[in-house]
Amino acid sequence: MPTKKASAPPPEAARRKALRAELKHRTLDAALITNPVDIRYLTGFHGADSWLIVTPRRAIIVSDFRFAEELDAVTGVTVVMRTGDIVTAAAAALQDAGATLTALQSEHVTVSVRKRLAKELGARALTDTTSLVSDLRLIKDAGEIRAIAKATKIQEAALEAVLADLEPGIPEIELAAWLEFELKTRGSSEPAFDVIVAAKANGSLPHAIPGKTKTAAGKPLLIDWGATVGGYRSDMTRTFSLGRWSRRMREVYEVVLEAQLAALDAIAPGVVMADVDAAARDVIDEAGYADRFGHGLGHGVGLDIHEAPRLARGSEGVLQPGMVVTVEPGIYLPGVGGVRLEDLVVVTDRGSRNLSSLPKDLEWATR
Repeated sequence: MPTKKASAPPPEAARRKALRAELKHRTLDAALITNPVDIRYLTGFHGADSWLIVTPRRAIIVSDFRFAEELDAVTGVTVVMRTGDIVTAAAAALQDAGATLTALQSEHVTVSVRKRLAKELGARALTDTTSLVSDLRLIKDAGEIRAIAKATKIQEAALEAVLADLEPGIPEIELAAWLEFELKTRGSSEPAFDVIVAAKANGSLPHAIPGKTKTAAGKPLLIDWGATVGGYRSDMTRTFSLGRWSRRMREVYEVVLEAQLAALDAIAPGVVMADVDAAARDVIDEAGYADRFGHGLGHGVGLDIHEAPRLARGSEGVLQPGMVVTVEPGIYLPGVGGVRLEDLVVVTDRGSRNLSSLPKDLEWATR
């Protein structure tokens, strides 16, 4: 009879081990994790109003009755059910764990909460840290990449369903709602972010908010959307013209596409992030649109839609296998419209893998 294979430990256990190594490196004996996304990353639990304490030997979730059932399924952690204030309960748990110097997530803890913790534990028992968990999240494991890839497939199918019946005269807000419906019916737990639909001149606003403006024949339409699977996000942008492109916008589209392809070719492990940004920016600058591309080229995507790393001017870090980044150059012309093309890319051992498969050629972008 074949021996039953032992199940692999959950990835969260390895992540907590990595955090403990970082605590040791920083000479800290505990971390208080208050960012719910980081708590999910380290434990798999994604309830609200809960904090996580990690010490060299223990992981403790401080929560309440509302999440008791979900927490029963979380392995490798001790659960403390509070009946009162979370600050007081967390301070008591830290004292019980023997913590003498606790790292706080200074980018997430409010000033008032820090003051209260200092009052409970003593000011010298706390130290402010940054990027304590976000640095661990930079490199995605195989399971994380699979979830992001699945979200990407869902978002592509959702847009294709919309494009099949897309026509002039649809208000931006209705088109955004339609796309969100298609995302959810295909398995997205929620949109990865508020869907951006920008018709006509509104495309010059990089983060346009869908409103009453209607799609129109011969006018540009920018759509930026994403899906969520298991908490992991996807992100993509495509720009269209409903009918013939104007000469100006056709030129802009071709420049943005050339810039994006140049940046995609530049992505590989060991490449400086600013150099990838420069690969796209140089194309746009040479075409005379330097002042119309005012944001960075891309950002990391994972449990958050915007997370480290950043592909931008001045980004000194280098790309590493397992990083997942957007590549999204754009040109924005006030009063006319905008073009942005965005793909989601995984850095691999030898180069990169584009998770986005929707076409980008001008013929496909003409509806």
